[in-house]
Amino acid sequence: MALKRFTVLDLVGLNLKEHDSLDLRCICGRRGLMRDITIPDLNRPGLALSGFFDSFAFQRVQLFGRGEVAYLNKIVLEGKIDSMQQLFTYQLPCCIFSHNLEPPGEFLEIAEETGCPVLLTGLDSSEFSSRLLRIFSNIFAPKMSIHGVLVEVYGLGILIMGDSGVGKSETALELVERGHRLVADDVVEISCVNGNNLIGQGANKIIGHHMEIRGLGIINITQLYGVGAVRERKEVQFVAKLEEWDANKVYDRLGTNELSMEILGVQIPKLEIPVKPGRNIPIILETAAMNERLKSMGYFSAKEFNQNVLRWIESDSARAPYYGADDSY
Repeated sequence: MALKRFTVLDLVGLNLKEHDSLDLRCICGRRGLMRDITIPDLNRPGLALSGFFDSFAFQRVQLFGRGEVAYLNKIVLEGKIDSMQQLFTYQLPCCIFSHNLEPPGEFLEIAEETGCPVLLTGLDSSEFSSRLLRIFSNIFAPKMSIHGVLVEVYGLGILIMGDSGVGKSETALELVERGHRLVADDVVEISCVNGNNLIGQGANKIIGHHMEIRGLGIINITQLYGVGAVRERKEVQFVAKLEEWDANKVYDRLGTNELSMEILGVQIPKLEIPVKPGRNIPIILETAAMNERLKSMGYFSAKEFNQNVLRWIESDSARAPYYGADDSY
C-alpha cells in the first residue's frame, strides 16, 4: 500500500485526453523536473508574493493565475522583487501558470537559478485546479492488490474471490458470455478514492483483459467478445466469495444475515456462495446483483419475507387449525 514516488516530470508526462488533459509544458527549470510532489493539493501564492510567509504551504504545487501574474508584473516594474526572491528560497515542487500567461523574465531567471520547474497551461485557473485535484485523488489514493476477478453485472461491480481452482475465472467467463463485462482477472488493484469509493482495475494494463482458463490456457476477452465485453475500471460495490461446499457449515438460507468485508477501511457487502456440482454460480451472481440494486432502492426481500411470515403467524387464519371450536380462554 506504499505510495510510489511521483515527480513533476511524471505530472508533465501524464498522457490524459479530452476533459482530463492538463495541457502542461515546461518553459524553465528543467533540471528540477525530478522534484517530488508529496502533497496532493494546490496553493495560490498571493500572500507569499506580498511578503507574508507565515504558514506558507510551499510543499504544494504553486498555481499562478491572472491576479498573481498581474502582481508579479507590478513588483517587477517597481523593482521590489525581494518577496519573489524569498519565494524561491523554499523547495517548491513547481510553479504552474494558467491561461498561458508567461511570468516576467526576472521570475524565470530566479527559477532557473534555483532549479524550480515553471510550467504553462492553456486552461483557466478554476478548470485546471479541478482537473489536477481529481487526478491527484487517483494518484495519491491508498491502493492494494487482491487476488480475484472483477466483473460488472447489471451495472454493479462484483469482486469474485475464493481459493485457487474454485472456479472464479470460469464464473466470470460465463458472465461475459451472458452479456456482462470483465474488468480484471487474477489480480485486481483497488484504490480508495475520496475516502469511501473503491475503484478496481487490472494490476497490469497489458494483460488485464486476458483470462486463464485451466485446460484451455490464456484467452483474450477483448478479441473473442469485442470491446463491449470489457471495461478499464469499475467501482467495487459487492464481494462474492466462492468456497467449496462444507456439509458441516450452516449457510444463511433466508438472507437476513448481512455480511460485509473491509477493504482499505471501507465496508463492502459480502455474499458467501458454496460451490458444488449442479449449482449455477453465474445465475446466482446475476440474481445477487439485482437483489443488491433493490436493496439500494430501499427494498429488502428477505426482511419483507420475514415480516410477512410474522404477520401470518399472528393472524387468525394461521391459529385456527390448531384450536378446536370448543377451546375457550
